[in-house]
Amino acid sequence: MRKVHRIGSLVAWAVVLAAVSLVLSGCKGNAPPQAPPPPEVSVIDVKSGPVTVYNEYVAQTQAPDTIEIRSQVTGLLERQVFTDGARVKKGDVLYVIDQRPFQAQLAQAKANLAQAEAGLVNAKQNLARNARLIAQRAVSQQDYDTAFAQERSSEALVEAQRALLRNVELNLEFATLRASREGFMSSSQVKPGSLITAQQTLLTTLYSSDPMWVNFTISEDRLFELQKTLKHPPGEQLDTAPLFYLKLVDGTDYKLPGKLNFIDATVDQKSGTLQVRVSVPNPDRVLRPGLFVRVFVSAFETSSAIRVPQQAVQELQGLKSVYVITADNKAEARQIVANYRLGNDWVVASGLNAGDRVVIEGTSKIKPGASVKPVAAAPPGSERAADAPSTSAKK
Repeated sequence: MRKVHRIGSLVAWAVVLAAVSLVLSGCKGNAPPQAPPPPEVSVIDVKSGPVTVYNEYVAQTQAPDTIEIRSQVTGLLERQVFTDGARVKKGDVLYVIDQRPFQAQLAQAKANLAQAEAGLVNAKQNLARNARLIAQRAVSQQDYDTAFAQERSSEALVEAQRALLRNVELNLEFATLRASREGFMSSSQVKPGSLITAQQTLLTTLYSSDPMWVNFTISEDRLFELQKTLKHPPGEQLDTAPLFYLKLVDGTDYKLPGKLNFIDATVDQKSGTLQVRVSVPNPDRVLRPGLFVRVFVSAFETSSAIRVPQQAVQELQGLKSVYVITADNKAEARQIVANYRLGNDWVVASGLNAGDRVVIEGTSKIKPGASVKPVAAAPPGSERAADAPSTSAKK
């Protein structure tokens, strides 16, 4: 009897527990689902400030005056006066060709001139004699005409000998080769004792150094940008062009800016580019002919521009947009106009205002109109505060 009572109690407790489980499960099923929290996104407050965007070009230096030193006379090289690579001034002696043959020619030319001048004196005296005698009818007209012709012939011979003498003097002068301007010498291509052929043998090359020319090419669209900065058409007034800055192959900035001094008159039909030349001061001879450098010139400059990181900008079919967080923390897609890039930033021409909160991380987690939890991003580094010319380029 006691065993039956215990079994009944256990069944009662099981029924109660089942009822409680049903009640609890029913309560849980009737509770409304909880909404997920809004996604966190990193934002920055954009500000306006001065911005200068530079265009970059690969260029090569050139000496404005590159003079090949060749002799105007043929002879044996006697000595080299300059040191290879040395700086020379205008008029400095570079080479001396053996002068003895030219000195002998000079002595002979002087003797020939003296002989011709003596013949002229005799011819003039003979003509004067015949002039007196013909007045007295003591000589024939033919004798007088002969004396007259002889005097003219002697005068012509004197002039010819003087010309020959001047030519020999020039040859003797040309046997000493001098620098035609100030500059730096290349290495000598000949050694003393070599036979120098007039106007053929290349002895060395003289390079000017200050200023130095820098040559590069620009595209047609960038030519139009450059023209906007000129008050006059290219070629008429180049002083109004912006300054050009150089960066050397080791990454250092060249301290002196250059000025535009040449834009080619025609566009290369094959490449669609124009040749451009900049003149750069080079007092310390840092630049050498043939160096490869990078040239930077201001393409866009404003005192108040807004910059946003490249990662915040979405591009689709040529249109650019960013997400802006409104005052009630909702995401708003905003189309922007940005034609220039400065380092890792886009320079925004329109579409944003100072103080807008722009999403820079987490754009893949949000949609227009969605609520978000904005978190201020770390302040940008110094590279966004001031970009060097070398970190900017037009896009």
